[in-house]
Order: sequence, then C-alpha cells, then structure tokens
Amino acid sequence: MLRVLVCQYIIDHVVLVANPYGDWNESLLVNEDLTQDINLHLQELGKDITAEKVVNLLASLEIRAKHGITRTISVRTARCYLRALGYHYTQPAKDVVWDRDKVFIPKIKKLRDRMQIFDKDGNPIDSVRPDGKRVVLWFHNKSIFYAHDRRRKTWYHKDAAAKPYQKGEGASLMIVDFFSADFGWLQSLDGTRSAHRVFKPGKNRDRYFTDEIIDQVNDAMDILTEFEEDIEHIFIYDNATTHKKCADNEISACNMPKNTPAAGKNWLVDAILRDEQDMPVKNPDGSHSKVKVRMKDAVFNGMLQPLYFPEGHPRAGVFKGMTVILEERGYSHARNLHFECPSFKCPPLAVDCCCHRLLFNQPDFSNVKSRLETKCEAHGFQVIFLPKFHCELNPIEQCWGYAKRLYRLNPESSREDALEKKALDAINTIPLPSMHRFVNWSLRFMDAYARRLNGRQAAWAAHRYRGHRVLPDSILDELERENID
Repeated sequence: MLRVLVCQYIIDHVVLVANPYGDWNESLLVNEDLTQDINLHLQELGKDITAEKVVNLLASLEIRAKHGITRTISVRTARCYLRALGYHYTQPAKDVVWDRDKVFIPKIKKLRDRMQIFDKDGNPIDSVRPDGKRVVLWFHNKSIFYAHDRRRKTWYHKDAAAKPYQKGEGASLMIVDFFSADFGWLQSLDGTRSAHRVFKPGKNRDRYFTDEIIDQVNDAMDILTEFEEDIEHIFIYDNATTHKKCADNEISACNMPKNTPAAGKNWLVDAILRDEQDMPVKNPDGSHSKVKVRMKDAVFNGMLQPLYFPEGHPRAGVFKGMTVILEERGYSHARNLHFECPSFKCPPLAVDCCCHRLLFNQPDFSNVKSRLETKCEAHGFQVIFLPKFHCELNPIEQCWGYAKRLYRLNPESSREDALEKKALDAINTIPLPSMHRFVNWSLRFMDAYARRLNGRQAAWAAHRYRGHRVLPDSILDELERENID
C-alpha cells in the first residue's frame, strides 16, 4: 500500500488518504460454505469449467445475497481460486477416474447391503441383510483451525470505535480424527478414550507423518475391539502419500540397477532404524538413524523369488539386477531392453518398453501394500483409499465445515489453550443426525459414479435427490430430459 501511495504522489503530487483501514481484501475462499457452493457448481459444469464462469457465479444475485458478497472478482483472481481448489488447466487424469470407477466404487458397492442406512432425521432404515457382518465405515481426515479465524461481518454502532484486527492467522491447530454415521466420532463405548490427535503444525513444531498415522490407527483398533463382535469396521483414508507409504524394504522397481553390481559392490536400500516398538531411532541432532538393508523377496507364480543370490552362489548375498530377475520370470529379451525410458516417461500403454516398466507392471510389484494396510490387516481391519481429487466422497469434510462455523462464533483469542478448547468443543457439538446427512450426501455421489455418471451429472443428481442415499432407476432418463451430459 505504501508503494501505491508513493507512485501516485510522483504522478500528481497529491497526498492520498494515509489510513487504508478497510481497503485491504482477503480471499473469498476463507468462507467454507461459499467454497462448497463453488465446488458444487464446478462439478455441475463438468468439462466446461472456465475462470469466466467462476466470475459469473460470484457475481450472481443469489450467491451474493446468500454469502454477503459485496465485490466482484477479476478473471485472474478466479484462476487463482481454481488453482487453490485443486484444478489445473488440462484434462482430468485418466488414472484417477480409473481408480474411482474400477477400484473404489466396486469395493463400496459390495458393502452397501451390509451397511446401516439412516434417513435425514437420523432414523435407521433398511436393516442390514443377513449375508455377513454389519459394516461400519470410519472416514479419516484432518483439518487445521486458526486462532484468528473469525466471522468479520456483523453490525456495529455508528459511534463505536474501530477495533483493529489481529494480524495474520494466529496460532494453528491440526485435528485428526475418524467418524462414522453409526457412532459419530471414534471413541470408546464409555467415552473415556478417543482416537483423535491434536497437533501444532508448522516448521520446528509437531510432525504428522506415517509413523504418527500408524500410532493413531493402533489406538483406533484397540478401541474398536471393544465394540460388538458382529460388526466389521473398515477405515476410509484419502490418497495421501503418507497413507500409502510402503515399508522401506518393500519391493519397488524404482532405483533398481539393471545389471548385477560389480565385484566388491552390492545394492541395498536405505531403511530407518527402528526399536522393539517399531518406532524410529533418532540421532542426537534429531534426524532418523538409517541402515542399509536388503529388499524383501518378490513373489512369482505364488512362490518367493529372492532378489539376492542365494547361499552357495559365487556372488551370494549380492543383488541380482533387473535383467536376471526378469529372465527368471521368462523374459529372455530383458537384457536387450533399455534400463529406462528417458526421464522415465514411457510411451502411452507401453508395458515392456524398458526394464523399469516391465518390472513395474508385474503383479507383485504393482500390488504392494502400504504400511497402513499391512498393520490394519494384521489386526483384522480393512483399509480403503479414496480416489484422488474426490472430496465429495469423504463426508468428514462437511463435519470440518460445520465445526468451523461453530468455532467462528466464539470470541477471538490468541491463546493456544483457548484455540484447542474451542476447536474441540465445536467438533464435539456436531449432532449425529447431521453426520447421517453428510454420509448420505457422499453415498449419493458414490451411487451416481456406480451408475457411470460423470462429475457434472453426479453433482446435479446429488442436489436433485438431497433427501436420498441412492438415486432412482429413472435418473438417466431425467438427465437426458434436462440435457445434462
């Protein structure tokens, strides 16, 4: 602002108003309700999303009246909004659509008949069919609360003195939790224990990575073992890399050498040193202590395939190399293949263009389970990952929005203890019937995708049948009549 004043003075030598109070702007996306309306509108647009249409949406009388918007935005600002919402100027990734339609939706479809469904008032309907245990889906996610995040628009008396706002967002607090439509937030039956985690994110503050995720799910599984035995609990996680991280010594084609290492050398992988409780050992400077270990054995035709030469071999204990591994699998031409394509950018649909691609497409290499999946399955729990960029399929996102709306009603405070108390109080205030509606909203989207509807059609159908958890069989005819494609 000072630069603007100086430049203007150089031009006309007129001193402008020195106090810019009230002239600065903040992103409209801080309003979660408005952000949800924008996301829904973008889904209804399907493949016809442009920055100009975001400008027109925020300029419409309905949206301006609903959210109290008093200004318009430029096309450049709309582009920033689209990037902030996770959009980029290109075609949707085909692998994401494939993961949604071929992996996630079929898994949910198999479980639908064993789930307890609730109506919008929280009353159970469609009792569980006797073809298996009752299924309870526990949705997992995290959200950050800020100390200075408050509703700014209100009525002030004309004689009231202007009170300056607190600078910045203030202290931050990240809350990580599970919830289900059946039980609400994940906690013990007597209410004394909970699986939620509270962190202070940021540089040189608390960390939340794979080890912390494993520690949290351990507590969650301990609590769920106290529930009725005729319930099958399933964890639903988003597709974050921290959730899908594999063990350090798990098989992977990345960084593998093509040939057997030269005499006197070997190829090993870096692994974090862990104690008896499977927790990482740290060095005096706080970094993780690492050791060199062998990669795990692969699996071929149902039998273990060691990746290192066995005892009795002249090079016993040495890594075989991708060429030998592939030749043992019957690919005699592997020695004539390139190590990898330039920058590992293989031609579309290629399966054997290079050693890396050929090995990457092997069933055991492409179906490696994450540490999270391995830990949960060892205790009898299943993990399902949401497809990327599909926040509408995770109803806990609406729980966070509901909680933040309640949180902003509290008096503002910069104290971290007040931030934690008010944030947790807001989360625990969410009524269970609202959670039922949030889950039904996501189930409608899942049902729409199961019927091969695209994003635009699914958004229209979810809005049209907002009181249902599944769509009617006539939905395709209705979409055709409305000319929604």
